[in-house]
Amino acid sequence: MEIDTGTTELLCSVRDGVALITLNRPEARNAMSDKLTPALRTQIKERGDDPNVGALLITGAGTAFCSGGDVKGMGGRGPRGQMSYEERLADLRWRQAHLTGALVAVRKPTIAALPGAAAGAGLAIALACDIRIAARSAFVSTGYAKIGLSGDYGISWLLTRTIGSSRARELMFTAERVDAERCERIGLVNRVVDDAKLQDEAFAYAKSLAEGPGVAMRSMKDNLDDALHIDYPTALHREAERLVSASRTADHKEAVQAFVEKRKPVFKGK
Repeated sequence: MEIDTGTTELLCSVRDGVALITLNRPEARNAMSDKLTPALRTQIKERGDDPNVGALLITGAGTAFCSGGDVKGMGGRGPRGQMSYEERLADLRWRQAHLTGALVAVRKPTIAALPGAAAGAGLAIALACDIRIAARSAFVSTGYAKIGLSGDYGISWLLTRTIGSSRARELMFTAERVDAERCERIGLVNRVVDDAKLQDEAFAYAKSLAEGPGVAMRSMKDNLDDALHIDYPTALHREAERLVSASRTADHKEAVQAFVEKRKPVFKGK
C-alpha cells in the first residue's frame, strides 16, 4: 500500500507489516529540506502508531542515505537566519524532538538501510534506529567539525551509546569518513552486505522483525532503553513486570502452541 506523504521528496509504502520510508532527493544526496523533513517527521509518528505496521525501514534513494542538512542554507543564509536566538533555539529543539526524538520513541523495531553516505543529521537519523545495515560502499561522517558546528539531532548522545565515548569523540572531532567495514568493526552498523543486495536483505530483515511478537518487542525496547540509565536491581524488577505481562498475551500462548506443534508461530501483536 502506497502512502501519500504530501511530497515526492519522501516515499512511503506498507507491505508485509513493514513501513518502507525512502528519502527521495537523490540529486541532493537526500539532504534534509523544508519538504522532506516535515514529511519524515509525520511518517515516523503515523507509521509508528499504525497497527498494520510491525517495523519501520528507513533508507535513501540513489547512492546516499542522507547527507544531513542543507549547508548552502546555513550561515544565516536561510529563513531561520532571520530568527532571534530564542526563536532559533525553540525551533531547533522542536524539530529535533519530533524527528530523531520521535524515532527513538517508536516502540517497534526500526532499521536504517544505508546505500551510501550518512552524514551529520543524516547519521543521527540512522543512529536513532535500532539496527543499521550498510551497503559495502557506504560510509558515514559526523561532518559537523568541517562546517564549524557542534552537532544536533542527538548525535552526541546516540553516537556515544552506540560506539562508546572515546570513539564518539574521535569521530566528532575529526569528522573523518568511516567506511562500512570499519563501521561494522566498531559496532556503528550491525552488518554490511553487497550493494546490490542491500534493499532486499534489509527488507527481509525488517519483515522478520515485523512478524515478531509486538507486545514483547515493545517491552524489549523498554528494557533495553532502561538498561542505559538504571541499576541492576531496578532492571530485574522492571523485567519481571514486563515478562509477566507478556506471559499473559495471546502471542505467548500462540508461541507455546506452535512449539508443541513444531510449526512457525503466527503473532498478532496481542
